[in-house]
Amino acid sequence: MIKKKSLSVKVITFFIENPLSILLLTLPFIPLAEVMGWSALWIFGLAALGIIPLASIIGEATEAIAIHTGPRIGALLNATLGNAAELIITIVAVRAGLLELVKASITGSILGNLLLVLGLSMVVGGLRHGIQKFDQQAASRNAILLVLSVLALLIPSILSHSIGSTGSPKVEVLSLGVALVMIVLYILGLLASSRSSKESLVDDVARAVSPKWSKSAALIILTLSTVGIVWLSETLVRVVEPVMNGLGISEFFLGIILIPLIGNVAEHLVAVQMAGRNRMTLSVEIAVSSSLQIALLIAPLLVFISLAMGNPLQLIFNSFELLALMAGVLISALVSFDGESSWLEGASLLAIYLILGLAFFLLP
Repeated sequence: MIKKKSLSVKVITFFIENPLSILLLTLPFIPLAEVMGWSALWIFGLAALGIIPLASIIGEATEAIAIHTGPRIGALLNATLGNAAELIITIVAVRAGLLELVKASITGSILGNLLLVLGLSMVVGGLRHGIQKFDQQAASRNAILLVLSVLALLIPSILSHSIGSTGSPKVEVLSLGVALVMIVLYILGLLASSRSSKESLVDDVARAVSPKWSKSAALIILTLSTVGIVWLSETLVRVVEPVMNGLGISEFFLGIILIPLIGNVAEHLVAVQMAGRNRMTLSVEIAVSSSLQIALLIAPLLVFISLAMGNPLQLIFNSFELLALMAGVLISALVSFDGESSWLEGASLLAIYLILGLAFFLLP
């Protein structure tokens, strides 16, 4: 009886400390929904809700491993696994041939971090603490990298039409070359960040969140969570088309708004929480670093992965995506260059995101 009581207390404590984990209760209903023939919308919704806590657990497990392994290896782990859920979802979508959904998801993830997360963080932090300051040097460096990443995406999108038709060998070579340069740029950015910062992001996270698991336990949890997200991503992608037809939304809107939110809700909440605790440097770092990782690492990796899978994804984005990326990067760079933030600046970022979201929803 004592052991059972102790176990129940641990379970209750786990759910209290991790509110998003309550969504794990949706997992048993997914196979039930498929067996019972529930609608595609129900299956999509349950899979999406299941991904949210698993993405959060992957983040916590990565942080726990990072703290146990030390700052250097820890920084590398956070830099490579920070958007693991997003990468898994997009790889599954690439295998299914939903390349437009994948490219929209890349755009939406960058915009979501720069406008929605950063904006909401500034609003929450500004209303609670007034004018907040953050590391201006790091913000300027990241803003420059963001501008360079958008330019890197812009070049093949504009010049590919003059080089050859979509899917031609020359265009593929251009896309692969740009992807390789972007990965190198991301690595150089990590080196510059580790050498110029007195404190690493991992050290800051270590003080903000103490590790809940041992190294071995974190590795097991990371593996199980990754397998779970692969399964849920397969389920999610399988019902995408029926959901689009049922809701009357486009593949573009689904990819640019909904998919990024599903994979990044947990990380978004952490950034907002840090701003509410007046840790604006960490909040900005989480939002901007995630955008940089998507633009300079995840997108280029998908180019190589998709080629190996036989569904080549080229870094050619449509005019709406490029316009949105340029607007998002420009406004976020202008807001962060002075090293200060206010609730009004945050509201401006949110306003741009809502305007873009409305435009994307109305696009055919």
